[in-house]
Amino acid sequence: MARNKQRERAAADVVSETVDGGLAELIPDRDRPRAWTLLLDGAPQSHVDLDDPTALTFEYQRRLGHVADLAAPPGRPLQAVHLGGGALTLARYVAATRPRSTQQVVEIDEPLVRFVRRELPLDPGARIRVRAVDARAGLAKVPDGWADLIIADVFRGARTPAHLTSTEFLDEVRRALRPGGTYAANLADGPPLAHLRGQIATARAVFPELALIADPTVLRGRRFGNAVLVASGRELPVADLTRRVATDPHPGRVEHGRSLADFTGGAGKVTDATAKESPAPPPSAFH
Repeated sequence: MARNKQRERAAADVVSETVDGGLAELIPDRDRPRAWTLLLDGAPQSHVDLDDPTALTFEYQRRLGHVADLAAPPGRPLQAVHLGGGALTLARYVAATRPRSTQQVVEIDEPLVRFVRRELPLDPGARIRVRAVDARAGLAKVPDGWADLIIADVFRGARTPAHLTSTEFLDEVRRALRPGGTYAANLADGPPLAHLRGQIATARAVFPELALIADPTVLRGRRFGNAVLVASGRELPVADLTRRVATDPHPGRVEHGRSLADFTGGAGKVTDATAKESPAPPPSAFH
């Protein structure tokens, strides 16, 4: 009886609204009084703790957080661009860990932006500007060499749009990054990992330094999952990244150099003319 009442109370606390991307739902975290998970059409997108924006619960968000932590010396403000907004989790994280950072968030779904900002308000002191435009169009507005960090986490119907997977797109990313700036992308794929291998080959055509962070079972092609691709014009802090990823609640692996080249195999780069959206996750991916 008590358990049923708890379930009813949790269901009553769910906040939902129809947005351009489908049904957006905010599910309360039972363990944290002001924490929420954002779902879009049933697919988990983001987790936010308004009391502690440095708490990154989702595996891929923790890995993107590690990249942000290593993008500059500790505490130094960043100029960051987030392609894909979700619940603004990573922008909140950077604002909390690097005060006085200046950030731009590009999220095409304007009703989602309004919903998130209404239900999960941003800190008024955070220097975060949210623009409701297409990710590639928004990136084109970023001045040359402006960004220390660019994070791409864009999914439409749980798939990355094709025009955000090409060398032409990554040319724009590199243009907007300062020399030595860092790019990180949240990618999703499953066996036979053709999309992931192609994205690594595409990044290699634009950036001299690459690393890939993922769960070993994803890298072995045993299940569908997320991988974080990191790219830069400078040498990446692979040793520090490896140590951080290894201590996560769900430890991951960092591939770099020869091992990453071997993983990529003979995959070719993707151009605007050949680009396809990322594969759809299996029905079991979110259960």
